[in-house]
Amino acid sequence: MQYITLNNGVKMPILGYGVYQVTPEECERCVSDALSVGYRSIDTAQAYFNEEAVGRAVAKRGIDRKELFLTSKIWVEFYGYEAAKKSVLVSLEKLQTDYVDLMLLHQPFGDYFGAYRALEDLYDEGKIRAIGISNFYVDRMVDMASFCRVKPMVNQMETHPFNQQKELKEWAKKYDIRLEAWAPFGEGREDMFANPVLTEIGKKYNKTAAQVILRWHIQNGVIVIPKSTHKERMEENFNVFDFALSSEDMQEISALDKNTSSFLSHRDPNMVEWFAKMLEEIKHNHDSSKEKLVDFISQMFYPGFTHPRDFLLT
Repeated sequence: MQYITLNNGVKMPILGYGVYQVTPEECERCVSDALSVGYRSIDTAQAYFNEEAVGRAVAKRGIDRKELFLTSKIWVEFYGYEAAKKSVLVSLEKLQTDYVDLMLLHQPFGDYFGAYRALEDLYDEGKIRAIGISNFYVDRMVDMASFCRVKPMVNQMETHPFNQQKELKEWAKKYDIRLEAWAPFGEGREDMFANPVLTEIGKKYNKTAAQVILRWHIQNGVIVIPKSTHKERMEENFNVFDFALSSEDMQEISALDKNTSSFLSHRDPNMVEWFAKMLEEIKHNHDSSKEKLVDFISQMFYPGFTHPRDFLLT
C-alpha cells in the first residue's frame, strides 16, 4: 500500500474503500470483504447511516486498530460547536472505536466554522487524528486554511478525469492540504468506462479503464475511495500498484478534463437555496429519519435530480 502523509504527519492510505449508498443491511458484509481483500482505509459518514455496520465489520475482523484508517463526516444538521462535538462522540460509539482517524465537515453550508472549532478541540483531545473538509471549493478552502486554528488536512471533492480540480489542486498544494476524490470514476457517467482514451491506455497494461483511472489519481497524489458491493471489483480496484502510467498517458488523461461537475455545483445559488429549504423542512417536521435524509442526498446526486429549482419547497 502507498501512503500519503498529511500536514500533521499522520499517514493515510492513498487507496481506501468508500461506503456511500451501501445499505446498512449489506454494508457489514461489504466492509468485511474489503478488509479481506487488503483495504485498511474505510470512508463512511453520519449521513450514510452505515457507521454501525462499519463498526461491526471492523470488530468482527479483529484487525489491529492501529492498522486501520477510519474516516467519517459530520452532517450539516449537526453543525455548530455543541451539536458537532456531540455527533462525533456518537459516531465513535457507532464505529466501536475510541478515536477516528479523519473527521470531515460534509458540506460547506450553515455554521461550519462552529462545527470546525469542535473538530479542533476533539483533535486536541486525541479523539480525532486528522480533521478536514468535504465539498469546499477553492475560495472556502482557502478561507478555512487562513482563519482556522488548525489547518484542514484533507479536502474531499468530486474528482475524476472529466472534472480534475486542477485549480483546487494548485491551491491545496500551496496550503499543504491533501485532495481526496469522491466519485473517482464520476459514477461512470458520460460513458467514462468506455472512453477510448482510457480503454486504449488500459490495453497497454492489461488493465481496465477503472484501474487506469485509479492509477492516474494515485500518480497525481490524490487519495481515492472507490466503492463496489462486489468483491471481485474490490479486488480489481485494489490491484493498481503493479503498473505505472507513462507521462504521455498522464497527459492524454489530463486532456479529458471538462472542468465541470458531473453532479452539481455547491456554488449554484439555486442549489444552495434548495439545500437550505430541504434541511429546514426536515427540521420543521422533526424528521431526520434515514429514509428522508437518504432521499434528500440521492436527489442531490442521482437520477431524478435535474436541477435544484425542480425541488424548491413551496
